This record gives sequence, C-alpha cells and structure tokens, in this order.
Amino acid sequence: MKRDAKQTDDSARIINRRALVLGAAQFGMAGILALRMREMQVEQADEYRMLAEENRINMRLLPPARGLIFDRNGTPLAVNDQNYRIVIVREDAHDVEAVLRKLSELIPLSDEEIARIHQETRRRSSFVPVTVRDQLSWDDLARVAVNTPALPGVRPEVGLSRGYPNGADFAHVVGYVGPVSDYDLSKLEDPDPLLQIPKFQIGKTGVEAKMEQELRGRAGNSQIEVNAMGRVMRELSRTEGTAGSNLQLSVDAGLQNFAEARLTGESAAVVVTDVNSGDIMAIVSAPSFDPNMFVRGISGPDYRALTGNKYRPLANKTVQGVYPPGSTFKLVTALAALDAGVISAEDTVYCPGYVTAGGRRFHCWKHGGHGRVNLHDSLKKSCDVYYYEVAQRAGIDRVSAMARKLGLGQAFDIPMSAVAEGLTPTKDWKQARYGAAWQVGDTLNAAIGQGYVLASPLQLSVMVARIASGTDIAPRLVRAIDGVPQPVLRTGPLDIDPRHVLAVRRAMQAVSNSAGGTAYRSRIADPALEMAGKTGTSQVRNITAAERARGVFRNEDLPWERRDHALFVAFAPFAEPRYAVSVVVEHGGGGSLAAAPIARDVLLYALEGGLPRLEAYPAGDRDRIEEMFRTMPLRTPPAPAGGSSRA
Repeated sequence: MKRDAKQTDDSARIINRRALVLGAAQFGMAGILALRMREMQVEQADEYRMLAEENRINMRLLPPARGLIFDRNGTPLAVNDQNYRIVIVREDAHDVEAVLRKLSELIPLSDEEIARIHQETRRRSSFVPVTVRDQLSWDDLARVAVNTPALPGVRPEVGLSRGYPNGADFAHVVGYVGPVSDYDLSKLEDPDPLLQIPKFQIGKTGVEAKMEQELRGRAGNSQIEVNAMGRVMRELSRTEGTAGSNLQLSVDAGLQNFAEARLTGESAAVVVTDVNSGDIMAIVSAPSFDPNMFVRGISGPDYRALTGNKYRPLANKTVQGVYPPGSTFKLVTALAALDAGVISAEDTVYCPGYVTAGGRRFHCWKHGGHGRVNLHDSLKKSCDVYYYEVAQRAGIDRVSAMARKLGLGQAFDIPMSAVAEGLTPTKDWKQARYGAAWQVGDTLNAAIGQGYVLASPLQLSVMVARIASGTDIAPRLVRAIDGVPQPVLRTGPLDIDPRHVLAVRRAMQAVSNSAGGTAYRSRIADPALEMAGKTGTSQVRNITAAERARGVFRNEDLPWERRDHALFVAFAPFAEPRYAVSVVVEHGGGGSLAAAPIARDVLLYALEGGLPRLEAYPAGDRDRIEEMFRTMPLRTPPAPAGGSSRA
C-alpha cells in the first residue's frame, strides 16, 4: 500500500525523535563511564594501587624471641631452643587433604594429628599458617624442604621453643609456657595480634605467666611478594621484632637443687630468705614435675600420673599451700604479749600439763607438764600452757595484729601463681564469717598456731627474717630486669621493742643449742654458724578424750594423710643473721624429727655456698650425713665428703 506524503513525514519525525533519545542516552552513559573512569584513575588511584599491592604483597608477623630467665648467678632457668617445624597455609594448599597425604609419606602423621590440622585450618583465616608438626629432627625438616615444590602451601620453618634446663627444680617458680588457648583470648579485651599466631606460646604459670608482658616482646613483620598462585617469590622487606626482657631472679640454682634433692620422698616445702634484702634464695615445693613436658605437649598417662599423686606435685605448696603453723606461731604470741605489756620476759606461768576453759581441757604436748616456765624456757621446751595463758591476757586481736606485723595474713606481691593470703583471725572476722562470737577456746587454739590460724611457708620464712633482722623486709623474687636492679622492699625497722625481739631470738637460740631444746638434735656444731629456730607440729585431726584415755596413737601408726604436719623455722648465724628458712613437711609428724634436720642442711648449704662441711655437724651425725650426701639425687654430684675445704 502506497503511503501518502503526510504519513511519510510523520514516520520520519518519529524515527528522528527516537534516534535523538537513543543518542542522548548513549551519550549520557558514555559521560557517566568517563566520569567514573576519571574518579577511579585520578581521585581513587592511591586506594586501588594499595589494593593491587595487597594482592601482590603479603604481610607476615614475625614472633619476637622470648626473654630469658636466669638465677642470681647467671645460671639459665628458661631458654629458647631451636625448633624445627612444618606449617601449612590453606589458601596456598587449595586441597589440604591431598597435600597432607603427600606429606605423611615424608614424616609420620597420625589420624588424630591430621584431624587436628583440618580443625585448625577451618578455624583460622585461610592465609594464617597452621603448624603441622614441630620439634622435628633436622633430617625430617630437610626431607620436607627438598619436596616443597610438590607440596603447595607447605613450608619448613626454624623457630624458637621454650626450654627449662633445670627440669623439675624450678617448675613451681618459673612455671612454663604453652600455646594460646581460646580461654586465654577470652580474658583479654584487646589481644596482641601475636596471640593469633597458631601455637604461639605464652606463660601459663609462675614467673612465665606473671611477667608475660615483660617476657613476650614486640612482633616484627615481613613483606613478601607472591605470584598469582600465591607462591612466595621473594622477601621485600623485613623488620625484626623486639625481644622480650631478660629477667634475673633472686634464687640460687645450686641451693634450689640441693633443697629439692633433700626433700626427695616427701610432700613438703622449703623457703630460704636473705634476712637483709628479702631476696628469696630458694623456694621449693616437693614433689615437683618437669615443665618441659607441658611445653612439648604432655601425654594423657603422664598428666594422670601427676594429678593422681597423693603428694600433689602440681600444687605449689610454698605460696599456695596454707597450714596451721603449730608451735612456730608461739613466736607471734610471745611478742604480742610482750608488746601489750601483759608479761615480761622474766614472768613465769605454771604448767601442770593442761588448762581448763569453757568446760574443756586444753592439753600441753607434755602430759605431766613443764612446771613453772618463763618466756625463754617456754619457747625452748615449747610449753603450750604458757601460751594459753599469755594469749588470754593479750587477747586475740593483739595476737593477730602482731602476726600481720610479722608478715602473716597477707599475700605478698611476688610473680608466682596463686599466692595465698593465709589467715590471722580476729573477733570481727569470726562474727562476719560465721555469725558467731569469739570464744576463749578459739584464743587458746590460736595461741599455739591451731584453730583458724593459717600460714604459708613463704609467710613463715618472712616472719623469721623479720625477727632475725628487726626490719620490715618483704620478699623479692625478681632481682633485675634487663640488668636494671629492682628495689629492695624495705620500709624500715619493725614497730616492736628491740628488747622484746632480742628476748625471742635468744630463746630460739636455746631451742637449737641448749640441751632440752626441742631442736637440739638438729643443731649446727660450728659456733660461727649457730642456728636459732623453733619447732612446730600442727594437728590435722582432733584427738578425742577416749583416745587420750586409752593412749593416743603415734603418728607413724596412723595412715599418712592423718598424721600431723611437721614444721620448723630458723635463721643463721645467730650472731649475724644472713638467712631465714621455713620447712613444712606434710604429715611428717613432729617438727623436731622431720623438719628441723632439713632446715639445718639447707641453711648450711646457703651459708657455705655449697655442700656443707661434715665438721659443721655433731660428730655422731657425720657418717649418716656423709652417706646421705653420697646418695642425694643432685644435678651435680658432690665431691667425696670429709674434707674441711670442700664446698
């Protein structure tokens, strides 16, 4: 059908209009694209250049070397050993299962290890390396290194792993490190990026945990260039991390080892303190354990053996354990009574073997009593009745105040785990704790270190150090940080009349050096090294009237866990005190038999700077002591005993 002229003109106008709209739209799109290209190429050029660089360059954290720990003489207590390990990066490996199958042909990988690696790779970001195996031999590492072209994502590394060359000697003091756990991270509000590195080790117990910030150091970083497949091409730059601070502790490794060996077979604790500086020279909890087992990963059977041991090797008895101090607390009661003015050193109390209070009999350890005794004889013979009487005169609040003045009832600020506060009870404390009034019987029990009174071996050592020095010293465990000496924690003289302190010291001398003293059999024969001490025995069970009537069982006839604890505290030399010691032997029986000989041996080692001379012992003990030294499991076997020049 032939169109007329009018229709042709209308059609042309429509086509022109549509072409104009389409052209405008195309021009607009081109303009928008041009503007966007300008924005990307000019205004956002730096941002996209950075993104491109990030695709090409990876940043990796470099763990710093952990600070070292030494004893006071420079003996290493915690070191960093070379550790050969294999890691895998999921985004580089692609098929982790296939790579692990190939790798297992080169080094043994159990099904449990492979399952653990898969779990770790799923939990971590794809670019984070996951440790496959560590503590590898050089041969295993070399075998994997040669085959890395066929193992995408796998790379051998040489790192550092913590080691404890002294084994069990410092397990409770230095502690140990272990991999960061989810629990560790949950306790931190802003965790250090280092802690995200798999298998990164942090302190778990002891000095390692308490001084973590000082020991950890700061991370370094490495820039590496990778190709499109993620394979490392080269290292572009490297900034090494800052190593952690080195610590020097106050302890003496030789003395610590001797005390550890001396406690073999016992569940016990020993603390030796320098009375002039407060330095902790030795702090031993026995039995101990090898902390290296925890660093490498302790096996189930080994861990169950530790937790199932009735002697509790994992517990730190020196600061965590609190015990009734028994008759060692009579030093506190004596000074409280003297300070209150309710007795003088010459006043006497008659001991018939018991006192009656509140309708009960409170017995002296000596059934027939000690007769009339003054302060000197009461400490020398450890008369209970004397302290029952003077404690009633002074009152429990004064006794507790004196205990705190001497270092009991407070948690000292030293970098060890679970430092206990102990307990020095008062009338208000009992009312608040039990909702009951204080009774006379409570005072009598507390007077001889029983009842509610609790103290740790560390506190008992500080108590004796303060009595020996007459100063308010506090314990110090960290002697220097990166060579910078740490301050001695001393506030000044004790707020106690020096005449009273001297009277107590002289009575302690009689305990160990006068016939009839409770520790006379454990005396030091060398007058220049004379020891002053106080025995203690704390009951862990009540002795009933029926038992007394038929004859109380001897400790050795009871099951081990029902026997009394044995305690002894001392300082030496008496004339010019240098060291104080406290010994607690759990369920050891009497302090004079079980604890005093240990304290004497440890004090002599500290005073002589090595294995004691036999001449320092009473003549009748020397053969036995020589045999004991010969068989002790010392790290460095001693020279043959008997020479006066031996150290």
